[in-house]
Amino acid sequence: MAWITRFLTAVAFLAVGVIFSPETFGSKSDGTKSPNLSSFIKLAHLLSFSTAWGAALWVTFIGGIIMFKNLPRHQFGNLQSKMFPAYFSMVGVCCAISVAAFGYLHPWKSATMPEKYQLGFLVSAFAFNLSNLFVFTPMTIEMMKQRHKVEREANIGDEIGWSKNQEAAKTNPKLAAMNKKFGMIHGLSSLANIMSFGSLAMHSWFLADCVLCGQNKLGVVLFILIMQ
Repeated sequence: MAWITRFLTAVAFLAVGVIFSPETFGSKSDGTKSPNLSSFIKLAHLLSFSTAWGAALWVTFIGGIIMFKNLPRHQFGNLQSKMFPAYFSMVGVCCAISVAAFGYLHPWKSATMPEKYQLGFLVSAFAFNLSNLFVFTPMTIEMMKQRHKVEREANIGDEIGWSKNQEAAKTNPKLAAMNKKFGMIHGLSSLANIMSFGSLAMHSWFLADCVLCGQNKLGVVLFILIMQ
């Protein structure tokens, strides 16, 4: 995790530099940009954003649910403990690249209010992912390991679903307390993940509007050419 921390820190500082000092990277504060870099930056932004949004959609609403319903609970938890750090790291890097690219393409001084809101959404997604990567996920994994130990002593955990855990917690105060604490931490982690996904979803709406506006403009041009 050490190299991930250093890499994310470097990318975050790059993103901040692009936002507040676009001239350093060839993007003028009046909105003009280096034509040689513009296309590359747009591609980097689109690929990074689509990767982050697609990964968040799959992990949050599809992959995690399927695994929970089909894997023994301890096996599911151990798999998630390996997958989530990699997931939040990847999405965090993608969000940081998107922030830097969007800040380059839309310098703060010349950006419109909707563009500033979009930059805020991207920064929020990045921040929520960092909170999960460095705060909530380590706490959740540690609590999960402690609860797994208690559950193994009670000979539960190899089943699919929560039924045996809930039954055992009725007569095991220690397990019940762990369930409550785990639920609270996991709930905060899930909330941060949902907020990140929502921020990315808001940006997808913005990008869709840009695509539609571009298509409308192209249609007008084609209509004028045909009429001539």
